[in-house]
Amino acid sequence: MKLQLKTTIAALTLASTALAGAQTVPIFGLVELSGPGATSGTNFDNGIKLAVKEINAAGGILGRKINYISMDTQTNPSVAKALAQKAVDQGAYVVMGPVFTGSILVSMAETRRAEIPNFTGGEGASITQQGNPYIFRTSFTQTTAMPKVANYIRDTLKAKAVDVVYVNNDFGKGGLDMIRKELEARGIQVPNAISTESGQVDFSAAVLKAKQSGSDATFVYSNEEESARALREFRKQGYTKPLIGETTLTSQKVVELAGEAANGAIAHVGLTADAPEPLIKKFSDAFQAEYKTKSDHNGLKGYSGMYIVKAVTEKVGKFDSKAFAAAMKGVSLSVKDHPGILMDVSFDQKGDLDRESYMTKVENGKQVIVGILPAAGRK
Repeated sequence: MKLQLKTTIAALTLASTALAGAQTVPIFGLVELSGPGATSGTNFDNGIKLAVKEINAAGGILGRKINYISMDTQTNPSVAKALAQKAVDQGAYVVMGPVFTGSILVSMAETRRAEIPNFTGGEGASITQQGNPYIFRTSFTQTTAMPKVANYIRDTLKAKAVDVVYVNNDFGKGGLDMIRKELEARGIQVPNAISTESGQVDFSAAVLKAKQSGSDATFVYSNEEESARALREFRKQGYTKPLIGETTLTSQKVVELAGEAANGAIAHVGLTADAPEPLIKKFSDAFQAEYKTKSDHNGLKGYSGMYIVKAVTEKVGKFDSKAFAAAMKGVSLSVKDHPGILMDVSFDQKGDLDRESYMTKVENGKQVIVGILPAAGRK
């Protein structure tokens, strides 16, 4: 009798667990919580978690609460691939991340095979150039961002020659290719492409090469910690020409790490907690209250990405991964209808997004908006 009772209780427990699982929405985060990408991945993950908390408090998605599980890729592509398979095996509805281009290029093969929508914070152009119908961005692709930066360098800086300091990985090499293409298309030379490594500590040789060049400015394209080290070295060596970048260069973490050396740095950013938008300020205040720190652009990517998942799922009217991916193609979402997305946004057939963006400059230790750029598709 006791054995039968135990068996019955076990069966009921399993049934209850299965029912609970069926009543929630399983969403997995493949995020860089350790390794060189920890700053980016942690902010991205925290943004997602903040959105999940708000969405669940408001009743969830189509009446179901989100069960969000984040897993550490360790900034290692092979680990990211294994975790993507784990998310697939556990029935993920949507996968968020990784953020780093090298990792998403490997892991998205697993989500594609399983026909599960996958959002990434990676900017590498190659991510959405492989015909994967299940990959979507939470940030600009390099092919959208770099023309805006190149226009600024031509029209505002009036530069005729620009050196590029880049990180030697998929992200950095893709950025180098795109910024060089866009600069040269505008008649601006790139005399020196100066390679650096992920995790590099000493930037003295790279900066010396740029300092001795006759170029009018230097474009810096690397990860947060390395960008901060590069800025400190540029200031140490007395470099006085413009330092310009894309998103990372003026991010919150870089400003904190570089200190006074960050002052004067200029960058194009797709999302920033310093944007003069009421919804973004509301998000920034909530993030600060939740995590006791200011969000960088990755936090906004994760947060807005989760609200995009909510908006499109509700548009479809059911939890169907294939239908969700199809509905993402060519979708346009407005903050009027979906405040959590923070800014009006549209997606093309490849999974690339389009929206307003900003030119920023670090002044007195703070990122300041110096220009608002229209969405690429807006006339």
